[in-house]
Amino acid sequence: MRWLLELVLISALCIASANLFVSTAGAVPQNLTEHSWIYNQGYMDDSRIYQTQYGYAGQKLVTGTRGTGTVSRTIDASVYGGYPDGFNEISMNEWGVWQNKPSTFTQSLTQSDLKNALCSKNYQVGSVYSESYSNIKDLVKDTSIAQTDQNSVYDIKTEIQGTARIGARVQKSSSSVAAYSMSGTYMGYSNIHMTLETGNASILTLPCP
Repeated sequence: MRWLLELVLISALCIASANLFVSTAGAVPQNLTEHSWIYNQGYMDDSRIYQTQYGYAGQKLVTGTRGTGTVSRTIDASVYGGYPDGFNEISMNEWGVWQNKPSTFTQSLTQSDLKNALCSKNYQVGSVYSESYSNIKDLVKDTSIAQTDQNSVYDIKTEIQGTARIGARVQKSSSSVAAYSMSGTYMGYSNIHMTLETGNASILTLPCP
């Protein structure tokens, strides 16, 4: 009888321990700060998705631009989600001027085979960033990346006549929701400044030029 009682107690402790370490899907603490500015004359197709939790929980925000014309746009955003106290927050400001002006960019008679690409990942904080450039007529590029086990910072400044493709994703783990996903294609003349920071202290105060 005593061994049966001990077995029941051990089973109860195992169940309690299992419940103690099981986390709710999508409830992994993560945060992100973004500052971006773009000026494009030509064609652009980009979108951003911000969210703090899976499904109907938390907050979600989607924004994007697609079409031909002249665009000058600034985005400042921050995301906090998945914290044990249930704290979830998205703050975002988008300012821009969209004009249906003809593009001043003209394609070269001969297609350029110049290409440039970069891909960076930080599995510890759950960030992926990529940029690629093709059909390059002119490209001035300044990319800075700083990564540790606690933080990732991606900072790009690009001026291009050609085609630029930029993508990013922030997802702490397979059990968490993607706090941020972004993809963009820019053709013609583009001037792009973009800073993303995620990790344990991703609060950026740097102004966007």
